[in-house]
Amino acid sequence: MAQLRFALMSLLLLLASGMPAMAQGFAKGPHVRSELVAETATPKPGSDVTLALVSTPDPKWHAYWQNPGDAGLPAEAHWTLPAGATADAFRYPVPQRLLIAGLMNYVYEGTFVRLTTLHIPADATGVLPVKLKLDYLVCTDTLCVPEKAELETSLTIGDGTIDPAVRAKFDGWRAQLPKPLNTPATFQAEGGTLRIAVPYPAGAAAKDAYFYPLTANAVDYAAPQAVTRDGDRLVLETKSRTAPAALNGVLAIDGQGLIVTAKPGVVPLAKPAATLWLAAIGAFFAAMLGGLILNVMPCVFPILSLKALSLAKANNDAGSPRVEALAYTAGVVAVCLALGGLLLGLRAAGATVGWAFQLQDPRVILVLLLLVAAIAFNLAGLFEITTPAVVNRAASKGHGGAFATGALAAFIATPCTGPFMASALGAALVLPWFAGLAIFGGLGLGIALPFLLLGFVPALRRRLPKPGAWMATMRHILSIPMFLTALALAWVLGKQAGVDGMTIGLAATLLATLGLWWAGARQAKGRSHAWLPALPLVLFALGGVALVHPIAAGAPAAMAGAEPFSEARLAELRAQGRPVFAYFTADWCLTCKVNEKAVVETAAVEQALADGKVAVLVGDWTNGDATLGRFIEAHNRAGVPLYLWYKPGQDAPEVLPQVLTQDLLASRAKGG
Repeated sequence: MAQLRFALMSLLLLLASGMPAMAQGFAKGPHVRSELVAETATPKPGSDVTLALVSTPDPKWHAYWQNPGDAGLPAEAHWTLPAGATADAFRYPVPQRLLIAGLMNYVYEGTFVRLTTLHIPADATGVLPVKLKLDYLVCTDTLCVPEKAELETSLTIGDGTIDPAVRAKFDGWRAQLPKPLNTPATFQAEGGTLRIAVPYPAGAAAKDAYFYPLTANAVDYAAPQAVTRDGDRLVLETKSRTAPAALNGVLAIDGQGLIVTAKPGVVPLAKPAATLWLAAIGAFFAAMLGGLILNVMPCVFPILSLKALSLAKANNDAGSPRVEALAYTAGVVAVCLALGGLLLGLRAAGATVGWAFQLQDPRVILVLLLLVAAIAFNLAGLFEITTPAVVNRAASKGHGGAFATGALAAFIATPCTGPFMASALGAALVLPWFAGLAIFGGLGLGIALPFLLLGFVPALRRRLPKPGAWMATMRHILSIPMFLTALALAWVLGKQAGVDGMTIGLAATLLATLGLWWAGARQAKGRSHAWLPALPLVLFALGGVALVHPIAAGAPAAMAGAEPFSEARLAELRAQGRPVFAYFTADWCLTCKVNEKAVVETAAVEQALADGKVAVLVGDWTNGDATLGRFIEAHNRAGVPLYLWYKPGQDAPEVLPQVLTQDLLASRAKGG
């Protein structure tokens, strides 16, 4: 009954929209320009050739996806092929959504390319004519026109040569096609609601997720789709029309598609708001406790100690300690909120980043190195930092310095993680943005809590040692952990920017230190404007930031000794007579990630591969690399995971099961 209703609706749409079209003489068409292109014009007998149907609608017109949605009709293809040749069904790129008068349409408003595979018979000779008759519907927002296209191309049996420029063009088109999701999904339809649970690693970004159904009438197309995370699954909830026996479709994530096959099952309801708030409150206090623990870290403890000593000096002023404590807290919380907000914004934009994301940039590391070195030399007594009087007056008795100190403490603390922080900040990344920001604020509150207590509890301040000459010695002692922090930052800079980058960083630090020493010497002599002649040296040191760049790196290898996959490297290793384990993975492939964590990256397997002198090559298909895609298809697989074992002396690799075990890989490694 549902199919009949759909067919009648489509027919009425066609007739109703065709009447104004006839009144206008159907306008001048065609409104979709199409071309049939072969990847090679000289295929080998018995080979497969990729054909591209390149279609471009006129401005303000649109063509339809294979499931058009609430309205429209899918295109129909009729082939005329040489004897023995066959063509597969077309593969479509991810469509666009177009909502008109409450009806959802799945369409293409710009150039789109459908691909198919033409199978050449083994006994083919000479010229092979290939013809395609296409019937399709093309529409504007108010007008629909049925059109036809008759396309043809001819192939000549030859050596199968593919022009590099043509291959690059086809590779770009392949990259736009949805990728097969190896692990089946689960769906549950009841009470007019459809829930789909799609396996998807918790650490993978999931921006703008939307499910395009291929199963007709299973979904209310115009209904909104709510997307939530449930561990290693994405749960989509929308309205259903029927309860199908199976559900197929394409899950689009940030414009890239995954082919989903779902079977009936139990899909949990989204967590209620009360549960989310309880999780947010728990994460807030965990972040606060984690921030409190950060105060004993080598780079934060000296700053906290100095501020505590400053409170001891201010004990006679009843109001000053509280204002200083509040200013310090405001600085800490402001930086934590700013970094947290930037982190959430980057993740919303599709970037896969985590806490301390800014430290992935060696330029930030160099700035931190200069800053920490300056603090260390200040504590060691090389120079003193004096705030200009005008700034002090504007900052209400100099408490702007407390705000700046708190901001500095929070910024320097970002490389550190401790107990309770991992779970708290992990929750901040999956909860609603306002709850996430509250958790980052809790982290800042935890960092500031000791100083806040000292500022507001006079009894704690009275327990502090009285100011005296010992404070100078204490400052010198506190410089030691800061120097160690600077040393660690120099090492990190070397890892990120290489020996050249680390040399630039050390030279910049030396230049800044000379400036600081010069200023300190002038301060000791009581010179006015002591900083003026030293300032250019410090600015030149900061200029070194522009000279530091990350060193080039290949694709990340998940296990020790692994290399990025390339066919050239594979051929080279095989020519050396080495066994090779090649595996192909993607960030969105749950089966891949389970195999890697439970089997491939375990110490036992790594040791077995090393003992067997097995070379490991990793192909990352996360972004649909077309070269890897062709290689995967050549091994009769539509997607990942794919595990290949190349044994010396054998031409063809062994295709391993998609679910690996440690014994399986260890036994292959022992057998060579």
